[in-house]
Amino acid sequence: MATTATERHLLIGGEWVETGSWIEVRSPYDGALVGRVPSAGAAETRRATDAAERAMHDPLPAHERAAVLDRVAAALAERHDEVAQMICEEAGKPMKAARVEAQRAVSTFTMAAVEARKLAGDLVPMDASPAGVGKLALTLRVPIGVVAAISPFNFPLNLVAHKIAPALAAGCAVVLKPASQTPLSALLLAELETEAGLPAGWLNVVCGPASEIGDVLVEDERVRMISFTGSAPVGWSLRERAPRKKVSLELGNATPVIVAADADLGDAASRLAANAFSFAGQSCISVQRIYVERDVFDHFLGHFLPLVEDLKVGDPAEEDTDVGPLIAPSERERVLSWIDEARGLGAEILAGGGLEGDLLRPTVIADPPPDAKVVSEEVFGPVCTITPYDTLDEAIALANGTRYGLQAGIFIADVKDALNAARALDFGGVTVNEAPTFRADQMPYGGVKESGNTREGPAYAIREMTDERVVVLQL
Repeated sequence: MATTATERHLLIGGEWVETGSWIEVRSPYDGALVGRVPSAGAAETRRATDAAERAMHDPLPAHERAAVLDRVAAALAERHDEVAQMICEEAGKPMKAARVEAQRAVSTFTMAAVEARKLAGDLVPMDASPAGVGKLALTLRVPIGVVAAISPFNFPLNLVAHKIAPALAAGCAVVLKPASQTPLSALLLAELETEAGLPAGWLNVVCGPASEIGDVLVEDERVRMISFTGSAPVGWSLRERAPRKKVSLELGNATPVIVAADADLGDAASRLAANAFSFAGQSCISVQRIYVERDVFDHFLGHFLPLVEDLKVGDPAEEDTDVGPLIAPSERERVLSWIDEARGLGAEILAGGGLEGDLLRPTVIADPPPDAKVVSEEVFGPVCTITPYDTLDEAIALANGTRYGLQAGIFIADVKDALNAARALDFGGVTVNEAPTFRADQMPYGGVKESGNTREGPAYAIREMTDERVVVLQL
């Protein structure tokens, strides 16, 4: 799939750096060499932290930060096709999904630029108590300090953008560690940042072993905040190891959707078929568990299964491909083993369940037991389960029967029932008559329970990346 291999270097203190050892980036689709980047270790990570700390000694005014972010947004829009191609090649993301990600990154930087310009504190009503009479108080939002950003492979551009754009808007220098499977998009973004006039040290990018780089970021007291997106075990382990830092976690999910009898079943089927299998299910909020009211269960399947069967599995570089490869053969084998487990526990495979060439076909599993891995764990593959229910309370209990809590969805016509479900579903976000895979980049996004402890979206991330300082004046 890949054409000419790309070589990019690390960015440390405004310089493009080689280390003498390399990480090869290969296409998840056909194994072709997409590019290579230098492999960093503890020494390079310390240098990057040094550079970030020095940068913050010379703060950038808000208007300068905003202008840089605006210029990056413009550059991403101008180079949209190149950026989408890079995402497609290194992540194996189908081109139509890669184009959406590239466009979303434009929005993320645009929103961050807006937030940089309006970042401000509050006026405190001091005379609300006798002690405050004769005093004026206000709060300032001050940068928290150096931010370490650790991003995953599945959105190699926009999830990086969701970390560095708010950090820069808040006035925080960044040390970024992108996923080793997909570092090229992050380094292309770093190139655009430097071309946009971001001074040296404000963004530093190191690629390499997570343990070695992570150890430095956890242990160095100058790193005041770690922003992590990835697996729950790794994320919570980071938080335990860095109790004095702010550690913001955006983790996994086993995303449930409820389909009520009064829903528009055709619309629900169309949205869920697309969002259970897009990018081979490799999204934290990919539709995984579908609960359908028993009276319309067969009717819903009549809409849903033909749409699943019509999804095109193949080369992600082709414009009409819906489902491409998993990120690595080991992931494909893991997901296949989970499908086999569900089959062995008595579940029925209604679609897929096997390979098309080397690619896993979109798989629908009917009524698996709650302890099957395809129900209880995050699949992160092109698999969804479908189970009938009798009452809305039962459906909500099934949806909530997970240690995860990122997003959930419900398709239903009754507004009262929709609002009651939104209150009862124990998740960071609930979509009504939309797949819970939906995310607009300005909205608050994050989970509860094991799915995380933060909210992303530039306006919300900036709050996490600043400290509130109160100033009291005696009049």
